[in-house]
Order: sequence, then C-alpha cells, then structure tokens
Amino acid sequence: MRLGVNIDHVATVRQARRTFEPSPAFAALIAQQAGADQITLHLREDRRHIQDRDLELIKELVIIPVNLEMAPTDEMVETALRVKPDRVTLVPERREEITTEGGLDVSSLSSRIKGIVERLKEAGIEVSLFIDPDEEQVVASSGCGADAVELHTGRYAELWNSHDFEGARKEVEKIRTCAKRARELGLRVYAGHGLTYHNVKEIVELRGLIEELNIGHSIIANSVIFGLERAVKEMLSLIRGG
Repeated sequence: MRLGVNIDHVATVRQARRTFEPSPAFAALIAQQAGADQITLHLREDRRHIQDRDLELIKELVIIPVNLEMAPTDEMVETALRVKPDRVTLVPERREEITTEGGLDVSSLSSRIKGIVERLKEAGIEVSLFIDPDEEQVVASSGCGADAVELHTGRYAELWNSHDFEGARKEVEKIRTCAKRARELGLRVYAGHGLTYHNVKEIVELRGLIEELNIGHSIIANSVIFGLERAVKEMLSLIRGG
C-alpha cells in the first residue's frame, strides 16, 4: 500500500503570516527522502494555503509522482494542463468549508466531469475522482472515464474518533464494498481524509482492494513535534506493517 503525503498544511502555517517559510517544496523533498510514494497538494480556488508557485516548484523538484487535488473548474483545468502533474484528483470545493466535507457528486455532474476527464487524459494526466463510498458514485465515475476513485474516509474517521466503533466498522464495510465494485469496473482505488496514526489500521486492512492512502493533516501535525521525516516514516510503518 502506497502513501501519498499531503503537504497543504505546511502552506497553511506559512500563509498565517504571509511569509516565505515554511516551504511546501522543502517539505515535499523531505517527505520524498523519508520514503513517501507521492506528494499530494490541493490548489484551492481561494489560494488559502497552496499557491500556484508551490505547485510549479514541487512538480519541478520531486521525482516521485505529484497528485494535484482541484475543483472541476475551467481555471483549475487550465492550471493542470500547464503544469502537468502526474495525477489530478477532482474534488468538491466550497469557499466557507474548513476542509473538504464530502465526495464529488459525479452522478449529478457527469456531463461536465466527463469532459474534464477527457481533456486531462488527452494530456497524459491520470484522473481520479474523490467520492463518498457510494456504489452509485463508483459506477458514475467509471462512466465518466476516470482512471481511479479515491474513497472519502472522513465519515469513518469521525465515527472512530468519537469512539463509535460499531458505526466505524459499518463505514469500513461500505468502503470495502465500493472498493470491490470499483475494481470490478477496472478502476484503481485510493482512499483518504481524516486518517490518523490511531485510526488508519482498519483502512490498512483493506490492502489488496485499496492501493494507496493520501494523508496530510495528521502527518503535518505530528511533524511539528517530532519532525517531518520521522512523522512520514512512522505512518509508512503503520500502512506497510513494518
């Protein structure tokens, strides 16, 4: 199982003072050195953390894949076509949200999503759709021509963190069912959102169905205390069973 390290919140700290440090690009290089399989970053329309220059520098400097999370808008598509990340993950986005609150409603937006997927794939960019663990959304994602889906684990994380372990178990089963369905349709399956060092174990047990986890806040939060290299290595140990 691969680990994509989301470095958004390195930029969050920098933007709190509108200064030049800490550097998301430097963080990406440290994560790469620590063994991360991928760098993930979300270029939001309001540029609240990651900036265009961060994306450009990271794409230029790292040798591991770069996964750009972005809203399905014309501006973001043009940015992706210009910078050429290895993967684009289309996500929903609301200006007032603190973090992404749910999956993309591919069923309702299928016509628009399909056109965007086609443009990105023509440019040689892999396309993943960030969706809730819902079979209807899995089927719609396949119909739009996506290469992969990333299953939203936020609901699972909320249940686990509130000690509703029975509810969390049921959510894991929904994730398992959707991962199986996605693979039957020929989609690659990733997962992420809200995962921590404490709750990741149940999702790791879906290895074989899910091939990659994208984790950001927990890693960056722990890096403040222990350093980024150690934070990445400890998460890698948990997901790889080392």
